[in-house]
Formats: sequence, structure tokens, C-alpha cells
Amino acid sequence: MPPDVQECVADWGSRDKSLPGGSHPQLTGIRAGRHECFDRLVFDLRDTGGGLDAGCRARYVDTLHQLGSGSPVPVGGGAVLEVVVGAPSYDVRTGGPTYDAEFGAPLPGVALGGHRTFRDARFAGGFEGETQIGLGVRARLPFRVFRTADHLVVDVAHTW
Repeated sequence: MPPDVQECVADWGSRDKSLPGGSHPQLTGIRAGRHECFDRLVFDLRDTGGGLDAGCRARYVDTLHQLGSGSPVPVGGGAVLEVVVGAPSYDVRTGGPTYDAEFGAPLPGVALGGHRTFRDARFAGGFEGETQIGLGVRARLPFRVFRTADHLVVDVAHTW
């Protein structure tokens, strides 16, 4: 993983970010963490035989709209970061969930108390092998997206 920001200088910017992907592993979990200079959201991935290089797109939106249907998804906070991960939250062979969440509901197991930047995290659903979430943050702040061996990570800075 990239080293933590040492002096709380986040030159990541707030423009759209993306990582190309070549496979569609399964999404098995999402968790949040607090760091000195940023809050972190981690997407846990499981290889289904094609590798773990899932793609990811993240951008600030005025209103989160569910992929496919276009239905609005209410997300609390001063700004909404849409994150779309190239990994389904279901087993493509059986249709059973690999990350059991409900449309519009808070992300299961993701506790945001004590976070300086994160305010809300909602499941927007899955569509065509991708999983979409809405991350409510305090304000439109710098963020970065990166991949590790079996995770996708979104960090949102506490300040500019």
C-alpha cells in the first residue's frame, strides 16, 4: 500500500478517478478505517479464477443515481462520492450474495462513528458485474483510489 500521508498534505485533487480492470472478482466485504490525515474505505475482493485486477471509478456527484434504473439513492453528507467497483456483490454462477447489502441501506458492518470525513455510506446495488456505493463525506475533499493484492481502496483527505 502507498505510505500514509506524513504531513497531511493531500495533493490528490477532487476530480474523477479511475483504475482500469481486467477481471471481475467477487466483492466480499467493505470496511472503513480512520487515519491521521484521511478516512479510508476498503473493498475486499475474492478471485474467481480470472484475477483480482478489478477496475474502479470514483467521482463526486450532486445526486447518486443507481446504475441501470437511474433511481435516486439518498446519501447524507455535504458531498457525495460515487464509487463503482468492477466486482459483483453476488456469485455470477449461483446468483447468491457475496456481499449481502440492500438497496439504499447503510453498508453492512461499516461503522462511521469517529470518522472526520465520512458521514454516510449507502449501497446503490449492482449492475452488469459492477457494484455501486455512495459515500457521503463532510465536503468535497481530495481523494485517491488505488489497488492492492486483494483490495480496492478509497482514501478521502480530512482537509485540502
